[in-house]
Parts: sequence; structure tokens; C-alpha cells
Amino acid sequence: MRFGVVTDCHYADVDPAGTRFYRQSLDKLAECVDRMNTEKVDFLIELGDFKDQGRPPVERDTLAYLQEAEAVFQRFGGPTYHVLGNHDVDSISKAQFLARVTNTRIDPGRSYYSFDVKGLHCIVLDADYRSDGVGYDHGDFDWTDANVPADELDWLRKDLAAAPGPAVVFIHQLLDGADSVSVRNAPQVRAILEESGKIQVVFQGHHHEGRYNRIKGIHYYTLRAVVEGQGADSNSYAIVEVADNASIRIFGHRRAVSATLFAVMP
Repeated sequence: MRFGVVTDCHYADVDPAGTRFYRQSLDKLAECVDRMNTEKVDFLIELGDFKDQGRPPVERDTLAYLQEAEAVFQRFGGPTYHVLGNHDVDSISKAQFLARVTNTRIDPGRSYYSFDVKGLHCIVLDADYRSDGVGYDHGDFDWTDANVPADELDWLRKDLAAAPGPAVVFIHQLLDGADSVSVRNAPQVRAILEESGKIQVVFQGHHHEGRYNRIKGIHYYTLRAVVEGQGADSNSYAIVEVADNASIRIFGHRRAVSATLFAVMP
């Protein structure tokens, strides 16, 4: 089976800031969707920071940016899924975001969830929570304070226990480090993933440069951001192929890094 993955579009109708070209993300996303339709992948998922905001932020405009990006995303002719990033709730709520996007056959109110495709169990996590357990809302957070709360950890344990076979995880903030771009309680999350013995790869966004790690047999692949750089050549998205021999091949397009990842016992 194959699926498409893209991250950190940060779409907004605003002028560039440094290396971030917000307006161009719409055309870059369209290129990604067109490729996924041509390749007939089984589903398409984006890993967060789907949209950005104005300067200064206006809620009405932020919602418009989200709807413009989602309209392009929904040109894909198959199931679509979203991961919440910190910029997705910089000037709106989680409920507002989730009400305006489509996570195929998922309860519209769910910010973390799972689904199965051709024998692969797919888990979407939400780390948009402060250390006090309160979910991000209208920018009321420090973006370095990302956490997976206790109730979500409990759900993750139960979900993995019930999963019949191999699984992959999708999350915005990183689980493989202890730096500012990583989930603060990442060791707790990793422990659950490791104990299950079912996780092949964790796909992440947030860190725009991208990176790769392997910890106790689990691969951590961070995809490069769409918003970085000017022009089509600076785009970034990937097609992931899951083979019967437990290998996962990542075919990077434009700036995205290609890789072949093999299942490794801890």
C-alpha cells in the first residue's frame, strides 16, 4: 500500500517572512495533490501547521486561509487526514479547525484518532497541549510547551493493544529529541510505542529542515516543510510505500528526503 504525506504548508495570504513564502504554499500543495492523484495513493495526510495567520491576526481571515488550503487538499480523490500543529490554533480553536477539515470516516470532533488501511494501523496524535493539560486555543500557549496528556496516553495504550498488526504514527511536534521542537513528555510516549512492539515509523513535521532518528528499533522521519523557500523547486512532499517484507520506502519529491527503512527489533 502507498500513501502521501506533506507538512507545514503555513498557508496565508501574507507577505514572505525570511525564508517562509506563505502565499506560494497553495500552489505547492496543489502540486502535491496532483501527484498523489496521478500516483493513486491510498490516502493523503498532512502533518500540521496547515495554515498560518495574518499580521496582525484576524480570526475571520485565518479561517479563510484554512478553507482555501482545505479546498485544494480535498481535490485529492481518496481519504484525507490532518494532524494538528501549533499554528493551526494560533488564532482559532481546535474545534474551529476540525469543523472545517475532512478526516475521512473520523468523528469531526476528534483531534487524535486511528484508522486502518490494507493491514496497516495508522495513529494520529495531538501534542497541542500545555504542561498543565490544557489544550492550545487561540494562541494561548508557548509553542515549545507541547505535550501529549494523560488521557491521550491511556487511549494510545488501549489503541495499540487492540491493533492487529504493524502500525505507524503521525504527529506534528517531534518525539525523538529533547529540544524546543520536541514533545516535552516524548520519553513517555516513546515508551508506549516501544512496549507495543508494533510501531514501524513515526512521521513528524514542525522542524522545517527535517531530520531522521532511530530509537530502539523505531524510525523517526521528519519531513521538510512546504513553506520554506521560493518557487516550485523548494516544495516538499513524499509518497510512502509499505512493503510485505516490513520495509518502508519513502520517495521524496522536490526537497523531501528519500529513504528505505527496515523493521528492526529493539
